Amino acid sequence: MQIYNTLTRRKETFTPIEPGKVRMYVCGMTVYDYCHLGHARVMVAFDVITRYLRARGYDVTYVRNITDIDDKILRRADENDETIEALTDRMIDAMHEDEGRLGVLRPDAEPRATQHLDEIVAMIETLIDKGYAYAAANGDVYYRVRRFEGYGKLNNRDPDDMRAGARVDVDEHKEDPLDFVLWKAAKPGEANWLSPWGPGRPGWHIECSAMSTCCLGETFDIHGGGPDLTFPHHENEIAQSEAATGKPYVNTWMHAGAVRVNQEKMSKSLGNFFTIREVLEHHDPEVVRYLLVASHYRSPINYAPESLADARRSLERFYNALDGVEPREGEVDGRFDARFTAAMDDDFNTAEAVSVLFDLARELNRTKKEAPGEAPALAAELKRLGAILGLLQQAPEAFLKGAAGELPLPEAEIEAKIAARAEAKKARDFAAADAIRDELAFLGIVLKDSREGTSWVLEAPED
Repeated sequence: MQIYNTLTRRKETFTPIEPGKVRMYVCGMTVYDYCHLGHARVMVAFDVITRYLRARGYDVTYVRNITDIDDKILRRADENDETIEALTDRMIDAMHEDEGRLGVLRPDAEPRATQHLDEIVAMIETLIDKGYAYAAANGDVYYRVRRFEGYGKLNNRDPDDMRAGARVDVDEHKEDPLDFVLWKAAKPGEANWLSPWGPGRPGWHIECSAMSTCCLGETFDIHGGGPDLTFPHHENEIAQSEAATGKPYVNTWMHAGAVRVNQEKMSKSLGNFFTIREVLEHHDPEVVRYLLVASHYRSPINYAPESLADARRSLERFYNALDGVEPREGEVDGRFDARFTAAMDDDFNTAEAVSVLFDLARELNRTKKEAPGEAPALAAELKRLGAILGLLQQAPEAFLKGAAGELPLPEAEIEAKIAARAEAKKARDFAAADAIRDELAFLGIVLKDSREGTSWVLEAPED
């Protein structure tokens, strides 16, 4: 198995520290607001990675943290006139609801910063003792960036280059403008936690260093996150953790691609910022998940009406292939399984894996006509491989009828028109029967006649 390592900027053969076991940490959400499409990208990408590693036989421990101490959280709680705990608990519940609708499995552990303050403080004390950090007169504690020789290795940047013309905090209490905060002294009236340096709260970067080390050990296999976290967050995590333990922090760094909206960066200022729940008000969750899965996890994704329409049509092709076949385990067609595995072993290439599923669906359609007795085994294989991507687990009829979407007519009215068409055909009024069929087809409702009767599916309109 090959995985692209952001640290080395190349694909590497993946060899876990402990044979057969994978320890993975992914930076999670800062829970002051609802999750947006960028969060969905990371959620789904590492959900697929976890599913595949387990399908390959690895015992995976997947940890994704929750940042529940942060300046944004304090401000939002104050704006809402609610406690920090009430805000964060509400947003965590909403996050779980969103990821559940997208078919994202829960991580094995979701440590919260508020639950690991002792470990955070202990790591800061270690850094001070080793000379990598210092307590300033204002009650803050800072990390000495230049004390750590490897600073910048994840992003291939030299500290001197960062300082020249870079935007760094101007703070008279810092020894160097590049130094970053480990502990923030509380301002009057602010929520705070006790520490050896006075009341305050931890910096964002130290939270992840402490929680990941606590949950997975001083060195673990994979650390992941969004594309915007390589600098400074992950760079600072490396500096903190390796200075504190004297050991390599992470073997493989993985970063998901960004989400763009109509080819523009998603931004509240551009008015193209969407939360997951806003998107799912109008689109089947599996359609959204397919859009996120169909591209390689490191590639940017464009969220646009036409891309969602394409995603729905693709899923319809799969579900139409599965429709009318009762999946039954049987002899596996090794061609598709081998190609799917080869694609996923190549840095989790879901784009290629999806193309294998299309070929399998075409074979299933052919088999339904030419060798129907073999179709149930192929259908089971399509669902099994689809499940590794978190796809194709609905009943085909439910998806094809647009169960999660908005029907152009109430279902009872559709059934009434189908009954009227049957009566017209019985009376040999074929013109009336055809008119009903055409009326429904105009609305995207396609009728399927068989010996058992007439069924219908809702198809996305063509561009």
